Amino acid sequence: MTPIAAEDVIHRLVLWNIDLTLVDVARVTRAAYAEAFPAVTGRALIKLPQTAGRSESEIFFDALALNAADVNAGGEAERLLEPFSAELAAALAARRDDLDREGRLLPGAGDAVAAVGKLDGVVQTVLTGSSKPNAVLKLRAFGLDGFVDFDIGGYGSEVYPKGTLIRVARERASGKHQVSFGEDVTVYVADSPRDVDAARIGGARSLAVASGRASAAELRDAGADAVLPDLTDTAGLTALIARLTEPRAW
Repeated sequence: MTPIAAEDVIHRLVLWNIDLTLVDVARVTRAAYAEAFPAVTGRALIKLPQTAGRSESEIFFDALALNAADVNAGGEAERLLEPFSAELAAALAARRDDLDREGRLLPGAGDAVAAVGKLDGVVQTVLTGSSKPNAVLKLRAFGLDGFVDFDIGGYGSEVYPKGTLIRVARERASGKHQVSFGEDVTVYVADSPRDVDAARIGGARSLAVASGRASAAELRDAGADAVLPDLTDTAGLTALIARLTEPRAW
């Protein structure tokens, strides 16, 4: 058999969403929001906005409106975002033991991330609505932190929408690993129609998993390149990711 030359290796970039794709820690996250929100606004968090496919910053701004926190004059809402992110990170860190006790690793997620990491030329990171500290905390609670490169990810505390964050993550990965991660070798694995839209905007293939609030039919209707019911078919998942990230395969 002829050895594969290094230049023949396909360099693939796999971006993982975290919440409801890999883990479900919604109960603990809601408790952290309920603590952080009044700490910076002075108002109780009575209503939490929908969170699927959204960033922490988007959720915070919507929560201000839903909970009648009148802080929009003079850009006060924007000034509160940074302290809110810090309070939320602290509140979630204080509940680190609750993450694995009250949360759960979604079926097949651990084996999936491990198996995908063995694909030739693959780099794995996260593209998530969580801030970087919260992303690390959530994955570490379930032993997944060692499989992803957090330095090149995209996070909800950044000022970009998710579609732009995908492009930013690609640029970060290309710069760090000194290879080109183009649109045709980048795949975003996530669970919501908003994430499917983000993949389209950001120039990535979308592998949607019906493990969140959206059904498989809703994800297909949103235009996902492929849809899985969950992550339990490890061999099927890795084969699908390999196919989705073949250069010029689509």
